[in-house]
Amino acid sequence: MTTDVIVVGAGPAGAATAILLAEHGLSVRLLDRARFPRPKICGEYLSPEAPRLLDRLGALKAVDAVASPLTGMRITAPDGTTLVGTYRRIGSWRPYREHAMAIPREALDAILVDRVRSLPVDFSEHVRVTDVIVSGDHVQGVEALDADNRRLTLRAPLTIAADGRASVIVQRLGLRRPHRLQRMALVTYVEDVQGLGRLGEIFVDPPDYAILNPVAPGRANLSVVVPLAHAMPWSGRLDAFFAARVKQLPHLARRIAGGHRVAPVRAMGPLAYRVDAPRVGGVLVVGDAAGFFDPFTGEGIFKGLRSAELAAETAVRALRRGDVSAQALAGYDRARRRASRDKERLTHALQVVIAHRRLANLTARLLVRRQRLLDLLLGVLGDYVPPRALVTGILARSRS
Repeated sequence: MTTDVIVVGAGPAGAATAILLAEHGLSVRLLDRARFPRPKICGEYLSPEAPRLLDRLGALKAVDAVASPLTGMRITAPDGTTLVGTYRRIGSWRPYREHAMAIPREALDAILVDRVRSLPVDFSEHVRVTDVIVSGDHVQGVEALDADNRRLTLRAPLTIAADGRASVIVQRLGLRRPHRLQRMALVTYVEDVQGLGRLGEIFVDPPDYAILNPVAPGRANLSVVVPLAHAMPWSGRLDAFFAARVKQLPHLARRIAGGHRVAPVRAMGPLAYRVDAPRVGGVLVVGDAAGFFDPFTGEGIFKGLRSAELAAETAVRALRRGDVSAQALAGYDRARRRASRDKERLTHALQVVIAHRRLANLTARLLVRRQRLLDLLLGVLGDYVPPRALVTGILARSRS
């Protein structure tokens, strides 16, 4: 069978890309080094707009069967000021669902992979891509090793890198660049925490913040994000470092008192990195392989699914025209950056706020008196309100 597209990586972005391309009648080969289901470090949050994309992928019903709805977020400032924002219609901006969702990443990935298996996609697990084949100004495929360590040379007019933050393709093409924001996420699960319900919870206490995300009855994903330099000396004793760090977040420590940790602490960092647009044709980059900033906004999975949607549109158009040059594919990268640019700017501003105790407290005290502004912020973080609407809302409040 002639392959039109090789997709490397079967996480949400890669699986979504394969599904969309297959539904357009293209022949797709999907590769992943793991065997599914498999665990994955993640905050396990889906924004209110993610269900729109899952619905398009034919996966929403299966996700609904296992996901926990989250009607909003409770945010606790360093001084204990507590804000509760809700995902709701604001003017003309209405979310696809008036709630976010929490779902174990292992379950989400398995659902999307099952959807892939229902389509005519050549899906291979335990295949590790080791290099990218470049001839002139085009990527022509990949080199890989199968489960028996046999070398494979796989070729196609278009290769899509969806192989995550450690993307071999991105590294081989020299596209990854460091980011000045140097943080590490420490992730585990806790159980028997009182009062877990339909709210995600964020605890800001500079230089750290933590997210408590209820993924199942009585069980929550707990992520603590700290400066990378603070965590690195403890790389061999992550459990001890995590326990000590939680004690230094007093509002979080009180919140989870009486509960207990039920999984080892896993680490991921540095979290933030940038990825340049490919300078050669025959390749697109989606999901975390295309760059990542910080998990405070919870945008990771939605951004990955949205990038898959944009990449599929570009890929179908380019392959039907028979032109997969860098110029023909450049529209995807422009569209992807345009779709996330304003939210990334907001995220930069939020990083300034959460890095300074006094500013975090002042911001919390302002928002606690302005519920609509808080809900606007949550709408932006939930991917259904344009970030500029928040700026407009702030200016309107300042004039009143």
